[in-house]
Amino acid sequence: MHSSEFVKSSTTLSQCPDPTLPEYAFFGRSNVGKSSLINMLLGRKGLAKISGRPGKTTTINHFVINEDWLLADLPGYGYAKVSKKDRESWTKMIWGYLKYRPNLACTFILVDSRHEPQANDLEMINKIGTEGLPLVIVRTKADKMKRNALANTDAALRKALGEMWGDLPTIITTSAENKDGRDEVLELITNANAEYRAGH
Repeated sequence: MHSSEFVKSSTTLSQCPDPTLPEYAFFGRSNVGKSSLINMLLGRKGLAKISGRPGKTTTINHFVINEDWLLADLPGYGYAKVSKKDRESWTKMIWGYLKYRPNLACTFILVDSRHEPQANDLEMINKIGTEGLPLVIVRTKADKMKRNALANTDAALRKALGEMWGDLPTIITTSAENKDGRDEVLELITNANAEYRAGH
């Protein structure tokens, strides 16, 4: 990873940077470890801000990586202390972005590997799949679990998804602490960049 720079924060699709580079969105429940994962992938400790307060990210934050692709850090979902009005505003912003961002090459949905599949995670994954949007599931915080327990939550996730999906989306297990899964995610982005450019 040669360079990673913050570009801007946006609250609407129209405010997002010009869609000239392939883009990858990182998305998950509040407190899933998204900022830690992004910093680990990019090798930058403080690039994405880590907060002890769930629901802190309220904008779409864009970063340009190696002047070659864009990373979009999306606000988390499932945080209870959000008003109905704020939740509706969030929903409009996120789905406007996910459905109509022309250069969005893939959405990485983050799920906490320590838990059985959560209803709002499954709902989000299935909705993105129903919209026909490219999707990869990233399981976070693998270093917090013993191997057997990790395998159990992985199996439970695959079983729950199997009820809705024919072919399951790609699932990658990661640890920001140990850098597990880093190579797999970056290789997937490299390959998707090549495919994106071949089609544009």
